[in-house]
Amino acid sequence: MESDFSIQRRKSRQIMVGDVAIGGDAPIAVQSMTNTETTDVAATVAQIQALQKAGADLVRVSVPSMDAAEAFGQIRKQVTLPLIADIHFDYKIALRVADLGVDCLRINPGNIGREDRVRAVIDKARDVGIPIRIGVNAGSLEKDLQKKYGEPTPDALVESAMRHIDILDRLNFPDFKVSLKASDVFMTVFAYRKLASQIEQPLHLGITEAGGLRSGSVKSAIGLGMLLAEGIGDTIRVSLAADPVEEIRVGFDILKSLRIRNKGINLIACPSCSRQQFDVIATVNALEARLEDITEPMDVAVIGCVVNGPGEAKEAAIGLTGGTPNLLYKDGKPHHKVDNESLVDELEREIRQRIALRQQTESKENVIPIKDISKT
Repeated sequence: MESDFSIQRRKSRQIMVGDVAIGGDAPIAVQSMTNTETTDVAATVAQIQALQKAGADLVRVSVPSMDAAEAFGQIRKQVTLPLIADIHFDYKIALRVADLGVDCLRINPGNIGREDRVRAVIDKARDVGIPIRIGVNAGSLEKDLQKKYGEPTPDALVESAMRHIDILDRLNFPDFKVSLKASDVFMTVFAYRKLASQIEQPLHLGITEAGGLRSGSVKSAIGLGMLLAEGIGDTIRVSLAADPVEEIRVGFDILKSLRIRNKGINLIACPSCSRQQFDVIATVNALEARLEDITEPMDVAVIGCVVNGPGEAKEAAIGLTGGTPNLLYKDGKPHHKVDNESLVDELEREIRQRIALRQQTESKENVIPIKDISKT
């Protein structure tokens, strides 16, 4: 299904976090953050690998101490995803993780003390070729800004960000990205809109402390969706009080809904009603669980009756319309009938067959013929 609408991305300077490009014309990256104790190397590695399996492009790891920094070094050796170290106040931790292979430093220059300490971190980042993320949060604004504005506001967030940006500009370090996060949707959106017009660097989007899985997903979808639809944003995190893997899933769902980035199966499903000829909710839940491993994009329609079913099925690669019996569509055309007992198995089989065929075709197209030199 192709959309007639297109989003014009804000032009931004491209930086590299490991092998992942951020900004410019690069795909919008989806990231999360570990919530294990960083000093528990095995648990943190396991969580990073779970996030990678879910599709994460980047993972942020909190490094609050030198012990955590040493543990980070062990973690770095065991995972392949680019890692961002989250550091506050202690510049020596930043220097250490830079030597241990970190791909990006999340550190606010204004929070790490004297000019010589800031310069040491910037020089180290420049030497090892890693970017910095400036992260402004409404809950931790500088005291003088709290006094000036009375409460967190979009202008306060932007002013805080510009203080840190000015330090990097003065030290001639342009390879950074910026986040301006608040738990209030409008405050966040207005702050990003203002900053987007003032700098060329990429922006990391997020609604901080958004809430639990359901409420946090809704707030994030609204806030991030407003900005992404305007072309603002180069990497996102959906901050949830939930399993970090859910942050990745919701992040990709937001991008898929805006047709910005397609990953995995896009299930088009009706909410179900008394017209349904099969249990739509159970079918969709079963399919989502079974198809989590698929990263290839594909539209699949699951509609419980013949009112809207045929129309949706005709627009999807594979569609199912409820009836007596149910009818499975392939490439917009009726293909064969399916009974209720086997419809989940049948849909999964058809989807996986389609993915396998697509991959086979792409593999053959990418084969470079070897020149026959025996006759030369």
